Amino acid sequence: MNTSFSSGRPLCILIAAMGGEGGGVLTGWIVDAAERAGYPVQSTSIPGVAQRTGATTYYIEIWPEQTGKRPVMCLNPMPGQVDVMIASEFVEAGRAIANGYVSPDRTLLIASTHRIFAVAEKSAMADGRYDVSKLFRAAKDHARRTILFDMDQAAKDAGSILNAVLLGALAGSGALPLPSQAFEDGIRAEGKAVDSNLAGFRFGLSHGEDDLAARAAVLSSLPPAAAVPALADRIARLPLAVQTFAAEGIKRLIDYQGEAYARLYLDRLDTVVRLGDEALANETARHLALRMSFEDVIRVAQLKLKPERFDAIAREQRIRPGQPYMVAEFLKPGVEEIASLLPPALARRIIALSDRRGWTEKFHLGMTVQSNRVGGYLRLRLLASLRGWRPRSFRYAEEQARIEDWLDLIRRAAGLDPQLAREIVDCARLIKGYGDTFKRGAGNFERIRDRVILPALEHRLAPAAATDALVQARTAALADPDGQSLGNMLADFEASLRPAIPQAAE
Repeated sequence: MNTSFSSGRPLCILIAAMGGEGGGVLTGWIVDAAERAGYPVQSTSIPGVAQRTGATTYYIEIWPEQTGKRPVMCLNPMPGQVDVMIASEFVEAGRAIANGYVSPDRTLLIASTHRIFAVAEKSAMADGRYDVSKLFRAAKDHARRTILFDMDQAAKDAGSILNAVLLGALAGSGALPLPSQAFEDGIRAEGKAVDSNLAGFRFGLSHGEDDLAARAAVLSSLPPAAAVPALADRIARLPLAVQTFAAEGIKRLIDYQGEAYARLYLDRLDTVVRLGDEALANETARHLALRMSFEDVIRVAQLKLKPERFDAIAREQRIRPGQPYMVAEFLKPGVEEIASLLPPALARRIIALSDRRGWTEKFHLGMTVQSNRVGGYLRLRLLASLRGWRPRSFRYAEEQARIEDWLDLIRRAAGLDPQLAREIVDCARLIKGYGDTFKRGAGNFERIRDRVILPALEHRLAPAAATDALVQARTAALADPDGQSLGNMLADFEASLRPAIPQAAE
């Protein structure tokens, strides 16, 4: 029995889980294990308002002593009185901390560090995501102990679902006076997806009593592939602060283009790591992975066909098993999107001809594709299968040149002013999407590059002044993607640099 809890009071467990993550099943497993051990137990649940405005919460009280009398237990948690807080998603852990359910003298916090982004985060012009680093600090500051890792990815790797990994982490933590066998017996007794649930449970169990050193967690998160051990060894040689983003970059780029492309990512990242600025390398690792996985027609088709996307659609629309439904993709490629797949020389001629004749803005091939029907699926699969052709395409050649130029600017700036280099890294936020969105973002970056960054690197502008101007220019570009605010800001900035012309004496 865990002696960290005093006798004469129940063990209080609060679970926050979103729809489809099995919070009710997780609660049932815990209650079943307690009953098998002969402990009085009680559970209640409160439905959430919506998936991304508040999870469904489940509250459990276990009397940690076998007794012939039925103790009186509460129906709802009280701030400062929770022994174990379990969150199926990281921002839900933050909500629990903000609401006072995680306390440094009492609470074990078990949470998956993966994110499911809210609409407000995804729709922001800039990076609208919550600052996860603040959540990590809050977790460490407010919890007595934490077990934090990407349990969603662990569940996928184990062929299980998230709630089984959460249960394993709880069982391995030693927070409850229950043997792990009691939980396994409960999973077997339920009789549903027993093998996969046990696999997820045992993965969580193995991590429950670990502090999860960042290096081990990073390497265990890498995808299964023949080349990964060599790539993992390279990641392990990076500074610890850089490893998490580097591992995520590897996973993303193996999926995007394959092993060789992931190795190119590490080669490029190494050139920045050697500069000796861990903060700069960490941000470069994140943005470089995003830039190298640019959205072209091939990538869009690839993402639309991912099985987890169809699963998410079915779950969000509450579609029952066997119920027919249709997923309609509205596509409107223009001349540039179509030409982006062609060899560079041919694509440039087509785009130039289109610009001269005014076709670029007028011609778009509108279509509706039903991606969960055979015909529509095969059309998108054909596009996605062009991944092997991508390195020969016009868009690939253009993007690789842009990426190399961006990295060169970062390296040159690092020798001049580290803060200026970091701001150049952050300018990658301007370049995203495809079609008109990408074209506007890339154009805004080039204006900032030519009128702020290059003058600083060529010693025509003081680094401190360039850094301030870069922040203002990036903010203006993100606030107004059409570029009017950026144009006004750059004009005002350049006017402020001109020497004042003295008036002639009368």
